[in-house]
Amino acid sequence: MHQVVPYVATLGLEYREATPERTVVVLRDEPERRNHVGGPHAAVMFAAAESATGAAAIAAFGDMMDRAVLLPVTATMDYLAIARGDVTATARVDGDIEAARATFDAGSRPEVEISCEITDSAGTVTGRVLTRWTLKALKKD
Repeated sequence: MHQVVPYVATLGLEYREATPERTVVVLRDEPERRNHVGGPHAAVMFAAAESATGAAAIAAFGDMMDRAVLLPVTATMDYLAIARGDVTATARVDGDIEAARATFDAGSRPEVEISCEITDSAGTVTGRVLTRWTLKALKKD
């Protein structure tokens, strides 16, 4: 992922698993990433979760990248608690992968929902993210 999306290296995101059923990304607790109440800043929590959903999308559709690009369409985040320590973003593809492939092959842009739960080092659920990703056909030369 660090080669595909250089920004994730900036945050030091660690990819532990990457399948459509379960993608796990860890963001280490660092003082420069904290907010005014001592937890990770909302933006870095979102970045970890969005990166986990993107990795799940790549796990589901990576074999299509010679003819399509994956793009996020929408994302919503619920901030549930102040996180303490490292945060773990665990994502899964909720949408129908085969239906999305068929839609793409038929010439349309499918959208697939991918959800993510964020927990802190104590195991507390501190946030939830719901994203929709699309496959956009690459332009032919």
